[in-house]
Amino acid sequence: MRTANLLLAAAIVTLAAGCRGGGSEPAQPIPHVTPIDTRPPAEPAADDEPPTPRPPKQADPTSTDSFEGTAGATDKPRAGATVAVLRDVRAARHEHYDRVVFEFEGDTVPGYHVDYIDKPVRQCGSGEATEIAGDGWLAVRMTPAAAHTEAGKATIPFRERKLALGVALELERTCDFEAEVTWVLGVSSPNRYRVLELTKPARLVVDVKH
Repeated sequence: MRTANLLLAAAIVTLAAGCRGGGSEPAQPIPHVTPIDTRPPAEPAADDEPPTPRPPKQADPTSTDSFEGTAGATDKPRAGATVAVLRDVRAARHEHYDRVVFEFEGDTVPGYHVDYIDKPVRQCGSGEATEIAGDGWLAVRMTPAAAHTEAGKATIPFRERKLALGVALELERTCDFEAEVTWVLGVSSPNRYRVLELTKPARLVVDVKH
């Protein structure tokens, strides 16, 4: 009788275990959840200032091919200025204009008067007429200025020069007397022109349109 009871208890335990194992379902995977950062944003450092925007670059007037110019007189006196010594005179052709440059010692351009003149073109000392090529003559008078040293030696090695550029044909010095220097530019026609002052070194620039 005791043995039968033990066998019956063992059968009940085995049956219960089998019911639990056969009826279970596979475990479901746990979904991945991205954690949310709830911390407040970090404050910028006190020395982290936004960069200062750079101002736009200014256009260089000497590089502008198109300009209105004038056919009349351009006058800019400088009374009381020290005498500016002329050190170089040069001319060159550009795409839309011819340029003549008068370069001086130091950083100061003398006063000037620029205007088309009629024939005859005359030397200031002797009054003698001088022939300059072209159908227009643009006189550039600069004062107080000198084209010679204190010893009387000329600072420019030529008094006249043939140019044969777009419109500029000839350049001639007609005056270097009593702090006045004048150069006359012979052009094929009295076109409009402009005058510019440049520094480092001091230069007076005359551009004549083609």
